[in-house]
Amino acid sequence: MSTAPLAGKTVIDLTTALAGPYATLLLAGLGARVIKVENPTRGGDSSRNNSPYVTADGLSLKRMSPDDMSVSMMLRGRGKESITLDLKQPESRDVLFDLIRDADVVVENYSSGVTKRLGIDYGSVRELNPRLVYTSISGFGATGDHGDRKAMDTIIQALSGVMMTAGEPGDPPVRFGLPIGDLVAPLFSVIGTLSAVMHAEHTGQGQHVDVSMLGALTSLVACEPFDALESIGFPLRTGAYVPRLAPFGNFRAADGWFAICAPTDQFAAGVLRAIGRENLLAGNEFGTRDARVANADRLHGLIAGWAAERTLAEALAALESNGAPAAEVRTTAEAVRDPQVTSRGEVVPLVHPKFGHFDGLFGSGIPVLFSESRTDLTAPAPGLGEHTDAILGKLGYDAERIAQLRQAGVL
Repeated sequence: MSTAPLAGKTVIDLTTALAGPYATLLLAGLGARVIKVENPTRGGDSSRNNSPYVTADGLSLKRMSPDDMSVSMMLRGRGKESITLDLKQPESRDVLFDLIRDADVVVENYSSGVTKRLGIDYGSVRELNPRLVYTSISGFGATGDHGDRKAMDTIIQALSGVMMTAGEPGDPPVRFGLPIGDLVAPLFSVIGTLSAVMHAEHTGQGQHVDVSMLGALTSLVACEPFDALESIGFPLRTGAYVPRLAPFGNFRAADGWFAICAPTDQFAAGVLRAIGRENLLAGNEFGTRDARVANADRLHGLIAGWAAERTLAEALAALESNGAPAAEVRTTAEAVRDPQVTSRGEVVPLVHPKFGHFDGLFGSGIPVLFSESRTDLTAPAPGLGEHTDAILGKLGYDAERIAQLRQAGVL
């Protein structure tokens, strides 16, 4: 394998919690040098204080020693270097500016207006480095006046409409178990960042990349024409089944659940053969896609009745042998142990920098495989400020100056 795609690029990571750190995690996995700037007065990234923690004896709800590390930080901090810097101290801005002069990218996810108050917004740093790509991830974007409006994942899910796309008609809003607002925005931010890096390489001109959590998630909601579907009689919330794609949905066997996705004539025929109702293919109720959609409730009822009398293995064997797309509904524990994803590095073991790996502790990998390049997230998350002296030393700071900055509360 050759070098990583982003080898030679340096990212200054001014992020905390999830959305920003996930974006910089991906950049680190793609080979960028990521220097994570953490506030020493607050214990660093807020995720360092997220229970549970990995201790010498395994998982614990409480931190037992200074070496213990939260699972959140073990996951999001991989492949990064950590420097402590209190950006509220006057001298800290000069240190940050020295870092930015040699960087390719800055990523920040401060609340609205914070970077401007600190004097580290894009307008304040762009002259230091004309090629700099400055990426901001926020709840509502850098445009407009959002005041002190808070941008937590659940708030973004609520505002995006996504909570009203799951569950049965009439159910209360359903919050997705995954923090999808926090996870979708960084994906778009990485796309935007890398596009801007390419632009800078072609033109020598950096730029500000502005991604909002609300916009990112709502754009995905808009991929489905929910208004148009409702206007012609399709319910917005369909629960276990999707009538307009029938047969399509989750069904319960005697010992577990499975999913069917069979919207085409070919796949639907496979389902009907599997359940022993091949004769229905020639009828008016199920012979065409439009007919199956019009009679979706009855079709799904036939499949559900058939499934209830069979084991999961029997149901899946019948469906698969007839070419009908189907799969068991797995638990998260089963999913992350699938050899298919672990062998490809899409899910990887999490490793504590001192205690190693504990069985059953997994994290996301880089779900992109290159034919010529490599990706890597094997380096464990750093301790708070672990690389401060080394990073500043590379910038030309001598030991005396570093000691003075530390004594002044800058580091």
